[in-house]
Amino acid sequence: MNPSSPPGQPSPPGADAVLIHALQALLQAQSQASTGQPVRLIETHISWVLLAGEQAYKLKKPVRLPFVDFSTLALRRHFCEEEQRLNQRLAPQLYLGVQAITGTPEAPALGGQGPAIEYAVSMRRFAPGALLSERLAAGVLGAEELQGLAQRVGQFHQQAAVAHPGQGWGQPQQIEQAALKVLAQLQAALGEAPVAALRRWMQAQALVLAPVWQTRLEQGWVREGHGDLHLNNCVLTEEGATGFDCIEFDPALRWIDVMSDLGFLTMDLHAHGRPDLAAGVLDHYLQQTGDCGGLAVLRFYEVYRALVRALVTTLSPPQPGAPDYLACAHALSLGPPGGPRLLITLGLSGSGKSTVAAQLLQATGAVRLRSDVERKRLFGLQALQRSEALGLSLYTPEATRRTFDRLHEQAATALRAGWPVVVDAAFLRRGERDRFQALARSLGLPFGVLHCHCDPALMRSRIEARQARGDDASEATPEVLQSQLKGPGGPEADELPWVLSVDTTEPLGPADIAALARRWQGQRSP
Repeated sequence: MNPSSPPGQPSPPGADAVLIHALQALLQAQSQASTGQPVRLIETHISWVLLAGEQAYKLKKPVRLPFVDFSTLALRRHFCEEEQRLNQRLAPQLYLGVQAITGTPEAPALGGQGPAIEYAVSMRRFAPGALLSERLAAGVLGAEELQGLAQRVGQFHQQAAVAHPGQGWGQPQQIEQAALKVLAQLQAALGEAPVAALRRWMQAQALVLAPVWQTRLEQGWVREGHGDLHLNNCVLTEEGATGFDCIEFDPALRWIDVMSDLGFLTMDLHAHGRPDLAAGVLDHYLQQTGDCGGLAVLRFYEVYRALVRALVTTLSPPQPGAPDYLACAHALSLGPPGGPRLLITLGLSGSGKSTVAAQLLQATGAVRLRSDVERKRLFGLQALQRSEALGLSLYTPEATRRTFDRLHEQAATALRAGWPVVVDAAFLRRGERDRFQALARSLGLPFGVLHCHCDPALMRSRIEARQARGDDASEATPEVLQSQLKGPGGPEADELPWVLSVDTTEPLGPADIAALARRWQGQRSP
């Protein structure tokens, strides 16, 4: 960091410490004049962060390590600019720009005249306790925050740059080798016994998933993602929860399958003992992106991400209360409790199907497929867009046929990938129910029908309240309900062995949902 060092040459030892302490003194003087708050220095193995008032300044250390090279001023400037560029995608409200540091190490200036001696990423400082890891530990992390985060990550992935097969990212061999490399490092740290079963599992999975990985690469699911999307790198801002501090120093770690990105977040929720929140994140992500094909690879990526965090743990000082990521990897490799099975909903508009289905997936780790969302996706609409305002007819017989074809295809994909599935639709026609029962039978999997019912007046009031809020994908109206009431609204006699009947007049509590989950898990194949 010596200003006399020409670009491309590493700074001499000790110059960086002089500069950091001088910068801290400079910012302290500024802070004393404005807020009087102390300036805090945070140091990691590759950076310094100075927290000063409402801002933060992040500097790269002049280091050359096996996984990162910040050894020259030119490289540090480049990676500061990359950090700014990449994080603008998810957290533009936090990243303010790259600032040159001029002057001398003994008397630095932020900006100013003369050649730069160093560079810093200027950030808006977020409130203490705003990290999602901190909010979870404090017991205040809510499902709504994570729902917003899942939708934001989904939108981010949809807009991210797409890798082309010739670039080398996302190749099956590359994915397998990265996982086995982490396992080898864990074996060196912990011995063979703790990782042997996981190595066998990952090698077996790699054989099965190699063609899937190749197909996903060719279909454009490998994109320039975040790369490090765990709870410590997610924060609650005024605009909602979002990710920050993505991987800037190694493109191979961020040009990845979007499910590898998502899997870091869902894995970390599992590791912290909140599979319910992980299921909610996956549910809202899939509603945003429709990437049901990614379910085939998500479990592998979750296990891989758990192993990465387990390795980081072995390289760091012990932290009381930290998750056991290796145990998490073992648990995730076993798949959801009870294995794959299929449940379809049945009920009139406003009968509570979607509410109960959402609660049930959080209790069981199931995947939900919503007809209201998929119908709109077929027409290029987002979940909350209103088709009538756009002059579209989404409820013609042909549109309904296409919607149920899509739900059937997605359900088959998710079931074959080993996930329990809830198909959330009215299913008022017997033929539609029979078709999905036949799917479960063909796969040899348990099948059930979740029949939700309550008084028509309550259904009508729910529909009117939902219309007023405008916060749900359903476009059912009281007129639609009135039409439905004229037809069959329940199961036929020969279907009763498969039916789980739920009166939704009163909200279902955790004990009710747990009992319903046990009933579903106890059902058999038709």
